[in-house]
Amino acid sequence: MLRDVKADGGVSPQRKEASPLPGTIRGPDFMCIGAQKAGTQWLFDQLSLHPDFWMPPMKELKYFNFSKPRRQVARKMLKAAETDLERYNARRHRDFRRPLVAEDLTFLSDFIALDRQEIDPEGYKALFDRKGALLSGDITPAYSALKPPMVDRVAREFGNAKYVFIARDPVKRFWSQVRMHVFKKRLTEDLDEKAIVKLLSQRRYDARSFSTQIVATWQSRLPPGQFRLFFFDDLVGDAVNFRREIIAFLGGDPDKPTARIAPDFNRKSGKSSAPMPDRARDLIAERMAGELRACAKQLGGAAEKWPGLYGL
Repeated sequence: MLRDVKADGGVSPQRKEASPLPGTIRGPDFMCIGAQKAGTQWLFDQLSLHPDFWMPPMKELKYFNFSKPRRQVARKMLKAAETDLERYNARRHRDFRRPLVAEDLTFLSDFIALDRQEIDPEGYKALFDRKGALLSGDITPAYSALKPPMVDRVAREFGNAKYVFIARDPVKRFWSQVRMHVFKKRLTEDLDEKAIVKLLSQRRYDARSFSTQIVATWQSRLPPGQFRLFFFDDLVGDAVNFRREIIAFLGGDPDKPTARIAPDFNRKSGKSSAPMPDRARDLIAERMAGELRACAKQLGGAAEKWPGLYGL
């Protein structure tokens, strides 16, 4: 299920908007602002191999977060591709990623060269000139944590783009983020109660866990019909229909197949998953109780079932 959410948090009936004409918007045709650990990698994979889309060679540009690590990722990709493009693309093919071409290498070079001291809207838009008549976008879940002044800036500069947010049960989303950081060795495996409570108070977790605030912040600043809320639960429950709905909203043809991967393809399957201990579940649910109830009331859809999962 998907719904439009009004600026005041209420749910309005589903609307049908005309799909944007490919090539009519300079810059990204859409942005996916999250949520982190809610299927954004799935979306990037589906669109990267779809014939109606040209996606950047790397996911998560994080341009509006002023994030240095993404520049480092771009440099690493560029160096590897320039050293031996055929070998690099063979590895990408085995990993079900599209091959890089010359335009991708200039994208990476231009991205690295973008000023990180201040936002350069025209330089950022120029990154997407490679799309030609296709649709393209920036999938960066970290944008969900942008503060209101930066959201205002993005909305002013890119108000014609469409925006997607995939909401997930905040308890499960938080635990998945924790497990990702354990997998990447940013956290130790033996998290005790004190460590979990500490994480719950940190902004890098907290700012991404409150979907009602994220939806209200973004949708209230965007033109009607440009923001669409989806639910991770629906991706898990019916990937075929979920893919159809999200591609149609973005302006693509959902009847065209994505090359080489099925609708339920999950690149991250098993990489960072682990059962949530009962005590951790209780601690996180206690911290998120208010948000769980707010999601059920304001977002509707799959979120209506979330409080009941934790006896609320």
